[in-house]
Amino acid sequence: MNTVEHTTAPGGEHVHDEQNGHKPALIELRRRLADGLARSPLNQTLLARQAKLGRTTVSEALSPRKPVPSAETVAALAGPLKLPVQELLDLQRTAAEESGTVTTVGPGRLIGEWEPHDLEVHPAGPRQTASGAGASGTRALPGYVLREHDRVLAEAVRDMAAGRSRIVILVGTSSTGKTRACWEAVQPLAEKGWRLWHPFDPTRAEAALEDLRRVQPCTVVWLNEAQHYLGDRAAGERIAAAVHHLLVSPERGPVQVLGTLWPEYVHQYTALPAPNEEDPHSRVRELLSGHTLTVPDAFDATALAAATALAKDGDHLLSDALTRASSDGRITQDLAGAPELLNRYQHASPAARALLEAAMDARRLGIGLHLSQAFLIDAATDYLNDTDYDQLADDWAEQAFATLAQPVHGKQAPLRRTTPRATRRPPIPSLRADTPASPPAGPVFRLADYLEQHGRSTRSRLCPPASFWHAAHTRLTQPDDLYNLCIAAGRRHRLQWAHLFSHRAADHGSADALRFLANQCKRDGDGDGAERLLRQAADGGNVDALHDLAVMLQEAGDWEGAQPLLQQVADGGNVDALSRLALLRERAGDREGAENLAQEAAAHGETGALILLVSVRKDPGRAEHLLRQAADHGSASALSHLALLREAAGDKEGAEILSQKATDHGSADGLYSLALRRDTAGDQERAEHLFRQAADHGSSGALYHLAVRQDEVGDKEGAERLFQQAADHGDAAALFQLALTREAAGDPEGAETLALKAADQGYPEAPYRLVMMREEAGNQEGAQRLLRQSVDHGVTEEILETLWPHGLEPDGTPTPPWERSSYAPLDQHVSPGTP
Repeated sequence: MNTVEHTTAPGGEHVHDEQNGHKPALIELRRRLADGLARSPLNQTLLARQAKLGRTTVSEALSPRKPVPSAETVAALAGPLKLPVQELLDLQRTAAEESGTVTTVGPGRLIGEWEPHDLEVHPAGPRQTASGAGASGTRALPGYVLREHDRVLAEAVRDMAAGRSRIVILVGTSSTGKTRACWEAVQPLAEKGWRLWHPFDPTRAEAALEDLRRVQPCTVVWLNEAQHYLGDRAAGERIAAAVHHLLVSPERGPVQVLGTLWPEYVHQYTALPAPNEEDPHSRVRELLSGHTLTVPDAFDATALAAATALAKDGDHLLSDALTRASSDGRITQDLAGAPELLNRYQHASPAARALLEAAMDARRLGIGLHLSQAFLIDAATDYLNDTDYDQLADDWAEQAFATLAQPVHGKQAPLRRTTPRATRRPPIPSLRADTPASPPAGPVFRLADYLEQHGRSTRSRLCPPASFWHAAHTRLTQPDDLYNLCIAAGRRHRLQWAHLFSHRAADHGSADALRFLANQCKRDGDGDGAERLLRQAADGGNVDALHDLAVMLQEAGDWEGAQPLLQQVADGGNVDALSRLALLRERAGDREGAENLAQEAAAHGETGALILLVSVRKDPGRAEHLLRQAADHGSASALSHLALLREAAGDKEGAEILSQKATDHGSADGLYSLALRRDTAGDQERAEHLFRQAADHGSSGALYHLAVRQDEVGDKEGAERLFQQAADHGDAAALFQLALTREAAGDPEGAETLALKAADQGYPEAPYRLVMMREEAGNQEGAQRLLRQSVDHGVTEEILETLWPHGLEPDGTPTPPWERSSYAPLDQHVSPGTP
């Protein structure tokens, strides 16, 4: 007769497992679970509740008569029982293999089955030809030199062993070793049987959005060049939300999400929108916050010494790179072929150089990776001077493309021909208003990454010539490309070209272009036209257009018309719509309904509505209740507001505690705001302490304030140091102060660079203020040079409308008067912008 199934004696389940013929791994797994339960204060019912599992699921996981529990069940039980997740998952996997249990297999394959170059690790040497018939060549990787960012990545991997899911996004310029660092970091996981999934087909964004929900524990999600995922106009925010859900779901972990980004993409995604502007990257910004890791451009002395040691031990690739790059430390760029790419560009024939510069300008102004040959040929002509143009042979384009296709050191070509992957979609009609157009006819080319980034930095103050704009208008058909050129032209005050591209983009199905044209109608006082265009975009399935229409109606006072549209948008997952609905309910006197909607928005990570309700109500007690609700959802802003309420109530100690909690949640703004309040109240000593405390936690406002104080007492060196720290933390006003310092020191080029950088970071007035200062000082030449650079760089200011009301030509001359035409669908077309 069998003994009873449940016993509190350690090892009891072990005996029953042996009697039921279970293998050693399952026996050990059940022993550890039983021991963990015996040591905990929980019974099976409480364990099920804490693990968020069914009572039967927990009972079967612990029962010696049942099969191997799933990985998800084991991971969920490990947390409440305070057991090491990775060890339990290893046992579960072994037990499943021993018993022949078929388990759910998520996307990806074992890390050990991947070849690093298939994961976009840059090749670092010529292809090695394997011997034997039919053998394919392989590429060797140079020895790997550990640097500081590798140590941080290794810590993230150690977190995996403890069962904690992590995301790390490596940020660095092109060819700095970001992808290789990710590859090296996951090797310890390969030994533990982890899988790696690289979403790629049919497109990166579509693959990620489709299969993130299927990711299983012990998987590395590989988001190399993460702008293709997080920056996707249609899916980026949903991908960010899906990744966040994956990371915070204990039953789906542990997982490791690894990605790479260039710095400019990080700035684009994390920059806060201006007041009354849409926030297209709110979820991406939240996902990246605190999870980026900078990869330096160059090896420091320690890394160079380590590379030299590897070279002496026989690493020929590193030895070769050190002969060229040891002086500047740019080893990874050399290995990736960057110097030779740059050399090829700098010494190219006039025709080849013109094609490269047209490609550089295309990429930096927002045209996609694949550039049609017809576009490049037409665009290149005005990049040539008259002499070079007159000397072009009949086959100049063929010769230039052939030259640029030749690889450097067997690795990369400056401009290589490529074949875009076919888009694989279900054969059903699309409801999207901006359905991608067909690929361009004829050959397409891709610019080398390093040359693309070189063009972004060296050509940022140049406006492309007329042939570029004309070729783009006549040759390009992708709606996103056309819309991006509309925006790029507008920012450079090329108003007529912006108008033309807005119409062409709309003709090719860009809902964003329709929204742009609607906004233009709205500014011109044509509300009916704006509504017609927004409805056209919304009818094609564009939810953002529906949101714009609701906001327009709300701003016009049509609350009844706005509400059902906002509800429709909110039902589609738009959190801003929930916030606006909350304010509509508040306006209608439905305070409870307003709070319910605001709380729903807060549950999705948007606490602004709760904070806004506080600002419109005059009930301090209720305000504190709402703010605490927002704080419970992790809002640092709510904690900062609570701190100010406590300060106003005379609870200074409580105010400081709450401000510190806000800092712990990632924002030192609460400490800075409290310091300003104390400073205004005359409590200089305590205010100074809070300013320094906020500065120590990275508050750019506090650093700027302290810098001004240092400047006022004559400590110019100390002030400059603090302004630099504030600038390093993203303070654009501090950058402008540094620009003024450079100007005063007789470094006009340094001043211009900093002023334009301040404009890029949200202070567009900076270069124009410097222009006016130069004019007042009598430096007309310097003022005009900076004015031209600012416009061509894409810094828009109201003064441009006064200087050149009709815009500028590509060469910078004023555009003759022309009339803007209203948009009509393609079958009702007249040529827009006709003089």
